[in-house]
Amino acid sequence: MAKVVTMGEIMLRLSTPNNEKIIQADEFDINYGGGEANVAVSLANYGHNAEFVTKVPDNPIGAAAVASLRKYGVETKNIAKGGERLGIYFLETGSAMRASSVIYDRAHSAISEAEISDFDFDKIFEDADWFHFTGITPAVSDKAAELTEAALKVAKKHGVKVSCDLNFRKKLWSSEKAQKVMTNLMQYVDVCIGNEEDAEKVLGFKPGNTDVTSGELELAGYKSIFEQMVQKFNFEYVISSLRVSHSASDNGWSACIYSRDTKEFYHSREYRITPIVDRVGGGDSFAGGVICGFVDGKDFKSALEYGVAASALKHTIPGDFNLVTRSDVDNLAGGDGSGRVQR
Repeated sequence: MAKVVTMGEIMLRLSTPNNEKIIQADEFDINYGGGEANVAVSLANYGHNAEFVTKVPDNPIGAAAVASLRKYGVETKNIAKGGERLGIYFLETGSAMRASSVIYDRAHSAISEAEISDFDFDKIFEDADWFHFTGITPAVSDKAAELTEAALKVAKKHGVKVSCDLNFRKKLWSSEKAQKVMTNLMQYVDVCIGNEEDAEKVLGFKPGNTDVTSGELELAGYKSIFEQMVQKFNFEYVISSLRVSHSASDNGWSACIYSRDTKEFYHSREYRITPIVDRVGGGDSFAGGVICGFVDGKDFKSALEYGVAASALKHTIPGDFNLVTRSDVDNLAGGDGSGRVQR
């Protein structure tokens, strides 16, 4: 099995139960998660050697976050200890036409103030096959952006394939800052993943007349910007998830991919996901599925289908982590979406 390294922030998630608004809640459900951590859990569940790199405070909260990863088989030996606190995010889960809402409490988190010297990247990447990061990590702080680039330089020195999920978060930074930082980091990226907002806000590419709020997807627009992105950054593959939000509880879900070498554009099967149990981590489960497909040796179309099926299943699971098995994904990707009881 392949060794895949991911690096970013793991946070404490406090979510309201039963779709309550925060003002109603007398208690919160506790989970742990974060973009790159979620990808690592997916890959560990599929049997790959998944390692997560971060920094957490040396206290019981930090230990609990690390334990949540170890529970699912993620390697945590290179997680640094120290810093002030673990980041927190509050989730108010929407329903029907009421959107979900996230409130961050992550300033001065351990990873946001981590030093490059906290990590031995040569050791971390010496036997790695793949490195995955997201646009969330460099958005957390200038120091985290410097840390990300330091990791990328060493990963490329070791010949590691690199993927990036652009993941624009307007509550963390502006589009102008995102484009300045992320445009520089794209020189290290082989596989670029995102959606229509990410492409526009992070890299400045807008796909045609697509409007997810109206349910309109213009695939020709995606093909055009993918070609432009490959021309500018020489990505091997550009991938976008395609979410049509009929409501907070009802989404259409598919994806598309463009190959630099074959010049092929491919649109996956579309799933209608309703009712959605938890969409947080959906994009990470998609990235994890696509990476699994690639490191398994699948062709790019099959890898995309694997990622879409994996992510469709994640929408049925509460929490950030995608806890489905290979057989679950294989069955859905193979056409069995009946949901019948397995006896």
